[in-house]
Formats: sequence, C-alpha cells, structure tokens
Amino acid sequence: MNKKLGCIILAAGGGKRMKSKVLKPLHKVAGRTMIGHVIAAVEELNPDKIVVVVGPDMEQMTEAVKPHQTAVQQTANGTGAAALAAKDHFSNFDGDILVILGDVPLATPEALKRMVDVRRQSPDVGMTFSGVLHENPAMFGRMVLNEDGTLKKIVEFKDASDEEKKIALCWSGVICADGLKLFQWLEQIDSNNAQKEYYITSLPQIALEDNRKTHVVEVPAEEMEGANTRVELAHLEKIMQKRLRKKHMLNGATLTDPDTVYFSTDTVVGQDVTIGPNVFFGSGVKIGNNVEILPCCHIEGAEIMEGAHVGPFARIRPGSKIGKNAKIGNFVEIKNTHVSNGAKAGHLSYLGDTDIGEKTNIGAGTITCNYDGFLKYRTTIGKEAFIGSNSILIAPVTIGDGAYIGANSAISKNVQDNALGITRAPQINKEDWSAKFRQMKIKEKAKKGGK
Repeated sequence: MNKKLGCIILAAGGGKRMKSKVLKPLHKVAGRTMIGHVIAAVEELNPDKIVVVVGPDMEQMTEAVKPHQTAVQQTANGTGAAALAAKDHFSNFDGDILVILGDVPLATPEALKRMVDVRRQSPDVGMTFSGVLHENPAMFGRMVLNEDGTLKKIVEFKDASDEEKKIALCWSGVICADGLKLFQWLEQIDSNNAQKEYYITSLPQIALEDNRKTHVVEVPAEEMEGANTRVELAHLEKIMQKRLRKKHMLNGATLTDPDTVYFSTDTVVGQDVTIGPNVFFGSGVKIGNNVEILPCCHIEGAEIMEGAHVGPFARIRPGSKIGKNAKIGNFVEIKNTHVSNGAKAGHLSYLGDTDIGEKTNIGAGTITCNYDGFLKYRTTIGKEAFIGSNSILIAPVTIGDGAYIGANSAISKNVQDNALGITRAPQINKEDWSAKFRQMKIKEKAKKGGK
C-alpha cells in the first residue's frame, strides 16, 4: 500500500470573536501559535507535503507558516470549499491526505496517526473522520452511524432534527482521505443547507455513493478543542500547561508547586532540576541538569547550565547564558549576558550586554551601563575579578582578570589585570556638625510657631 501522506490545514477564517488584528490561528498557546502547534503535530507524521489554506490578504499567515505552501480560499463559503482550494497542490497525488483545522493546538501526533492507520487498513475505507463523545454536545455536528458502525452522515446542529440532537458522538474536525478521490468528492458538495455553505461534512454520503466507506476514529475531546474567543484561548493554555508540567516532571524535574509554573512549548529541562513556585519560562529556554530555580523568576531566550542557581526574583532575558555552578540571586536582571562558570551576582544588579569571567563576583547594586541613547555597547569582565557594591561600569569598558573595583565607583576606562579601579571623592568628617545642625533647626522651627 502506498505510504505517501499530504496534509491540508484550514486556516482561512479571521476569527472576529477574538476582537484582534491578529488572525485567530496566530494567537499563541504556551509560546507557540495555534497553527504552529498543528503543523508540529502533523510534521511528526513525516508528510510529503503540507498546504495551508488562507483567506485573501492573509500575508501574515503566509509568512507564519513558511516554508509550507499556501492556497487561497477567495470566498468564505465553507470548509468543503476551503479544502477544495488546495486542489492544485495535490495534482495526481496518490497517497492519503489529512485535513485538519488550524486552531486545534492540542491535537496530538498519536491521534492523527490513528486517523491515517485506520484509513489504510482496507481498500474500501475511503475516509476516516474524527469523532468525540460529548456529555453536552451543544452546537457540534452530530455523527449518524450505519448499522455496521461506519459513518452514514454528519448533520450540522442547525440542520439536525430533535432526535439527531440527542446523539453524543460529534464531528471534531479532522479527516483522512484517499488522495486520488478527495477532490472529486469535494467538487460534488452542494450548499443546500441552512447556512448556504459547502460543508466538508457532506463527504461521507458522497463517498458512499462511490462505494467507499467512512470510518469514525474516536479521539479525546480535549485534543479537538479550538478557540474562538480569548476566554477559550485561556482554557487551551491551561490544558497545555498541565501537559507540559507533567512532561517535565516525568522527565526528572521537581516542581514544588506545579500549578504556578508556566512553560513554553520549546522549554528544555534537564534532570534533577528543582523549580520553585511562580516561575515563568518564555520561549527559547534550555535548562541543564541539577539546576535550582527559586521562586518568582522570569526566564526567556536563555541557557542555564548544569549546577547553576537562580533566584528568587531573578529575571533572565534573551541572549543570556548562565554557566555551570554560577549564581544569579534575588532582584538581578540579566540581558544578553554570558555569566561564566562559577561566577556570582547575588543581589540587586542589572547586567546587560556583558561577558563575565569565571569565578568573578558581582557586588550588590552593580549596573552595566550599556546604552548611550543611540547605540549599545558591551562590558567585558575578566575571570576572578571583584566588582564592589554599587558600582557603575560604563560601556564599552574592560575589567581585567583578577581586578578589583572599589565600591561606589563609576568606571568608564579599562582596568588592567589585578589592578584596583576606583572613582570616589575623599571622605570628610566634620566634628559636632550634626549637633549644631539640630540646634539650628530647632530654633528655626520655634520661630515658625513649632509648625
């Protein structure tokens, strides 16, 4: 049996109920667009081709799905017409074609593979349709079965009789069809229904007339959930986060309060990592083994290497790399900075566009001034250096290996290896000054009537 596989992703709807200038499938769940999740799930099946159906003037979508091709549905007149818009991309395609909606980010490769496997189990199976059992089916299309359990027809809710509305098995949006037949069947769909649209759900009856059966593959309802509003989008986020937390814990990470930790889809977490409450991982984070992340940290676009210690209340911004056994403490912000192995920044610092050498200590209140209002510059700090508290390093500047910076210094010139850099006015102590000052102020206050 031929094993070629193609995929059509339907993403031509704008999603007006989102109340957004962003197209609905481009809204994100766990740091990845909804359609990005769908593409990732389909790619796990190694398809020969993926085509995304878009509406007119959807350049934003076309860019987002590259390198995959797009087809344009010129008129929003139903899912059947949408799938048919991809016809030219599958000329003489002799494999199977998977059709899926672009806003079902929870769909798994396992469920999609079952759709393909059932379609291929017998030559008389022309299609498989995904179905879910709903306790409260609401507005979903109902799946009416034949006596042998194959799919007779799907009735859209608005067209369903009272008896058909009692059916719990509902159409959920995924089809796998014989690629040599799919577009012939799509061309036979009519718009004789309440919405006057070309429903892809008309296919089972058309295929049956061609002596091809349609089987139903039941999938978990959760996997087929979409989002038409921000409320529903938040619901999908909640489900996805639950999945990601479970995944990382099963892979060897400890989450002390899982419900308060938020991952992105691409977050990589090593073994024996401990993550405290209220930690957020943005996109592009890689955590090595034996890392400890204390509560209330925000980490994005960064790598944290083995044995490092981060937080509490630390912010690690994109472009940063925290070396092995390094320490980033409370209220420290790191941006586009490389902290080498064993280096420490324990408290209350901003380190931007900086390279910090091994075993260097950054004192509390240190700031690297990386921006002059027009351009950004780097600060380089050597290994085993000591930066005193409340220091300001004005880039571009280099602090040498083993150098010391005196507390409360503003350093704008390079400091050589093992040298002391210091900028500080001489200290002056005036004897009895405070006592005289208090007496003067008491007299002033008395003249004003004690006010």
